[in-house]
Amino acid sequence: MEKFVRLTATACQLPQPNLNTDMILPARYLKWPRSRGLGKVVFQDLRFDADGAERADFPLNQPAYRDARILIAGRNFGGGSSREAAVYALFDHGIRCVIAPSFGDIFMGNAVKNGLLTATVSEGDEAELAGIVAAEPATEVTVDLEQQQIQCGVGTYRFAIDPVSRNQLLNGWDDVDLTESRRADIAAFVARDKSSRPWAAVPKA
Repeated sequence: MEKFVRLTATACQLPQPNLNTDMILPARYLKWPRSRGLGKVVFQDLRFDADGAERADFPLNQPAYRDARILIAGRNFGGGSSREAAVYALFDHGIRCVIAPSFGDIFMGNAVKNGLLTATVSEGDEAELAGIVAAEPATEVTVDLEQQQIQCGVGTYRFAIDPVSRNQLLNGWDDVDLTESRRADIAAFVARDKSSRPWAAVPKA
């Protein structure tokens, strides 16, 4: 998995609350293999009309935000149904961080397993950050996971993240890697348990 330590990039504001996983990746695309390019259909029904023409008012369709790697979103981003492919679509589109006041729990779990940072900020900070990038689209935003800080313009904003998720992202670890990182602790526990409960040890075949 790709590590996330520090990212400086342009950001796009999507302040609408409750952008759920079906809005991120409509269900009809769940049949697509990831190799087909899920990134090109992210937010498909919000980005395009029924005839397939781009909606000019959707921020990601505007030239200034086409290469954005950070989203500044409204509360409850990624709620709704459990679909890891919604994270694939965001990541494959180039998004590496979503900043929002809250996220769907399952979405957050899927995000960390795929190298996508979900940075939780207050609603006030989200509104301020969205306002800055809306007024000055070229503003670069720096997200520092080690410091848990966002730098935007002259302002610095703190964000929250689960400590285990933070550790996984900083190291580029999936769940197996996380378990492997505790190999010495696991071995020590097994040795102690075998010593204190020899009767419970399973004999080798």
